[in-house]
Amino acid sequence: MALSLSPTSSSSSSSTSCPSVNHENPTRIYRVSPTCPGSGFCSRNLRVRASNVGKLTAISLQAEGATTHSSAAENVKTREKEASIPFTRPSKADSTLTIVVVGASGDLARNKIFPAFFALFYDDQLPEDFTIFGYGRSPMTDEELRITISKTLNCRVDKRENCHDKISQFLKRCFYHSGQYSSEEHFLELDNRIREKESAQGGKISNRLYYLAVPPTQFVDVVRCANRRASSDNGWTRVIVEKPFGRDSESSKKLTRDLKQYLNEDQIFRIDHHLGEELFENLLVLRFSNLVFEPLWSRDYIRNVQIIFSKDFGVEGRGRYFDNYGIIRDVMQNHLLQLLALFAMETPVTLDAEDIRNEKVKVLRSIKPVSIEDVVVGQYKGYTEGNMSVPGYTDDPTVSNNSLTPTFAAAILSINNSRWDGVPFMMVAGKALHSKRVEIRVQFRHVPGNLFNRNFGNNLNNATNELVIQVQPDEAVYLKINNKVPGLGMRLDRSDLNLLFKKRYPREAPEAYERLLLDAMRGERRLFIRSDELDAAWAVFTPLLKELEQKKTAPELYPYASEGPVGVHYLGAKHHIRCVNFRF
Repeated sequence: MALSLSPTSSSSSSSTSCPSVNHENPTRIYRVSPTCPGSGFCSRNLRVRASNVGKLTAISLQAEGATTHSSAAENVKTREKEASIPFTRPSKADSTLTIVVVGASGDLARNKIFPAFFALFYDDQLPEDFTIFGYGRSPMTDEELRITISKTLNCRVDKRENCHDKISQFLKRCFYHSGQYSSEEHFLELDNRIREKESAQGGKISNRLYYLAVPPTQFVDVVRCANRRASSDNGWTRVIVEKPFGRDSESSKKLTRDLKQYLNEDQIFRIDHHLGEELFENLLVLRFSNLVFEPLWSRDYIRNVQIIFSKDFGVEGRGRYFDNYGIIRDVMQNHLLQLLALFAMETPVTLDAEDIRNEKVKVLRSIKPVSIEDVVVGQYKGYTEGNMSVPGYTDDPTVSNNSLTPTFAAAILSINNSRWDGVPFMMVAGKALHSKRVEIRVQFRHVPGNLFNRNFGNNLNNATNELVIQVQPDEAVYLKINNKVPGLGMRLDRSDLNLLFKKRYPREAPEAYERLLLDAMRGERRLFIRSDELDAAWAVFTPLLKELEQKKTAPELYPYASEGPVGVHYLGAKHHIRCVNFRF
């Protein structure tokens, strides 16, 4: 949609209404009086023309006689239909929703996206009038798609009633359309099928949500074709794109520029499924809803912060993709950096998406680019023990034998602001390690003049309080405290004040994709990444990535299912971080 604002005729300047509406069809005229009180936008009368609400790409202010400058998207020859801007948000029953899963025959769509939409349907979270289209290059019928995705659908553990009926009802709403990702003709055919379904719903407002479960190289082609040939004329059109969002700052900015030829920022939902996990939501509650934590959340009381992402499996089945990106691009630049930003940000003005993302951007811009001296990279190797043989990273047939791609990385990050100056943030991420673990560990400073130091011996670290916020293997929040062991004498012990979510809240929690897809349908952007946020995140790691590649830095080898490279202990000691935390 394009909005053009231009002055009305001079004869209207005497109008005293503020504002008044002239109901011309299809253009609505909004006249704003120069004497309109309390408005900072009353210097002249402006005409607002709304054209194709579903394709908002640019807003221009045009004075009388001024030259009109078209944006790149406005030059696109596409089907344009003028429509009025609705004054109120339509209710659930006033609109239809068409979901298009592009790349529907792939593993991501089959194993994650369709099951997530079914879970939302099972919990009555989808609109009454919804349709799901799978779009892919593989030839497939509607029934073949339904048979394929039915194998991955399941009902909530605590809500098994009518499960078979619910699956059957959901599958009836699923259809398939075969086509090329770069073919406008094929997307026009898809649009015709969508319109048939929409028209059967009685001419309601039609909203469309595209999920791009395809490689990043296909993003721009799909968006171009969908924008030109298969976007909504009278409702919203939104596009969800999967990471990775580029390989470095330059490629990421180029991808953003290319997407914005056809979409505006509010239409782009950059999804990182880890942002949909409970930890991300709970961080805000823990920090800003508990007086016991917020006063301690600074350099005055916190000694270091460790953000740990440990997986007990290798790159089985993903060697081709992983070898092109590595652990820093795949995990640290997005998942872990987002955790750090939420952990370290200042209190937002409100819980509105833009207020939260504004504070996250401030933190990311305050982080110094990572230095290669503060990084350890590793790569897992195979081993043979008795009759058992475990393959190493380069044993994967899709990985080069001389690959230097790291499967493990540990890095020290520094935030250059008054709250966190001098506090090291240590990120650790690796595959094929001893255990599966995702958590944030907050190590507090020693108690000044602690009366009980002698009871802990020479290792004062044993007396240090720690707050652990854990996602895997089980969601939990626990605080390590010191207490006296019952009995004669003064013997101290460390204990955990533990909140284990599965015991406190036994109900099955929704998957991360469910929360994110529901937010996208609602237009809630808190857990999606904004373009300036993405730029700031890449600025932290791009210099390091370039240096590692230019110097051809060889990763330290570590055995499969081990604790990782030995070098991580030295890195921790260099920054006075207790190495016991790295026992994966």
